[in-house]
Amino acid sequence: MTSNSLRREGDSWDLASGVGATATAVAASRALATRAGLIDDVWAEPLVRAVGSEHFLNILDGEPDGESQVERMADGMAVRTKYFDAFLAEATAAGIRQVVILASGLDARAYRSAWPAGTVVYEIDQAGVIDFKVATLRALAAAPTTEVRNVAVDLRDDWPAALRANGFDTQRPTGWIAEGLLMYLPAEAQDRLFDHITALSPPGSRLATEFVPCMDAFTSDDGRWKKFGFNDELAGLVYAGERSHVIEYLHGLGWNVTGSLVQELFEAYGIEHHEDEMTEQFQGFQYISARLG
Repeated sequence: MTSNSLRREGDSWDLASGVGATATAVAASRALATRAGLIDDVWAEPLVRAVGSEHFLNILDGEPDGESQVERMADGMAVRTKYFDAFLAEATAAGIRQVVILASGLDARAYRSAWPAGTVVYEIDQAGVIDFKVATLRALAAAPTTEVRNVAVDLRDDWPAALRANGFDTQRPTGWIAEGLLMYLPAEAQDRLFDHITALSPPGSRLATEFVPCMDAFTSDDGRWKKFGFNDELAGLVYAGERSHVIEYLHGLGWNVTGSLVQELFEAYGIEHHEDEMTEQFQGFQYISARLG
C-alpha cells in the first residue's frame, strides 16, 4: 500500500468520495464520450447528475476544448468501453447467457445493451452503490434490457457465496468483466479474485480485464489525477507494490489469454491517441480477453 494511502481494512464509500468517486468519474467520462459520438451510453450523464457532486457537475457543464485532460480521459474511456462492449457481444454471440459485472459501479450495460433472450446479468458492488443506481434508473423510467440480478456484497467478502445465493449457476459458461478494478485490490486479493472466477467457471467461460505492467502510473502522487475529476488523489486509492503478472497468472489457471495494446485500440477505433510523458508510463497497458479450457 502507498504510504499516503486513503484505504483501510473494510473501508466503504459513496459515489462522491474515495473509491466510489472513481465510478462517478468513469460515468462522467462515458457521458462526455457519448456527447462526442464515440460511444452510446445515454444513462451515464443522468447517473452522474443524480450523484450531485459539484466537481463532476462542473466537468459535465464545462466548455470542452478537445485538448484538456478531461477530454483525453473521455477518449480513453471510449476505447475501454468499446473493448468491453465488444467482448460481451462476442461472448453472448458464442452462446453465453450468464454474465457477471464485477464492481459494477454506475455501469449501465444491463440497461443500454442489446442482449440475447435468456441472458442473465449479475451486477456485484457494495449495497449503497447498487441501491443508488437501481433507484436512480427506476426514477428515470429506465428499464433493463435483460434480466438483472443485483448482488450487494463487497469483493473483499465472500462474494462467490452471495453470487450463488442469487441463482448463479456454476455449470453454465459465464462471461466475466473486471473492468478498471484490479488497481483497487491488494495484490493477494487480485489473485484471489481470479482464483474464485476460475473455480466458478466451467470450460467455455470467458473473462475480460486489464493488464498494467507498472502501477507507478497510477500511484505517482503529483496531483495529475485531480485534473481527471478525482477529489481524492488516485495515488491514495490504489494498492501499490508488486503483484502477479495478470496474463501469466491466468495462463497458470488454465485460461487462454489474448491481449490488445491500448494504443493500438485507439487506432483501431479511429480515436486520436496523444503521446506524452503520462502515456509513456502506460507502455504495455493492455485490455485482455481470456477463454477457459
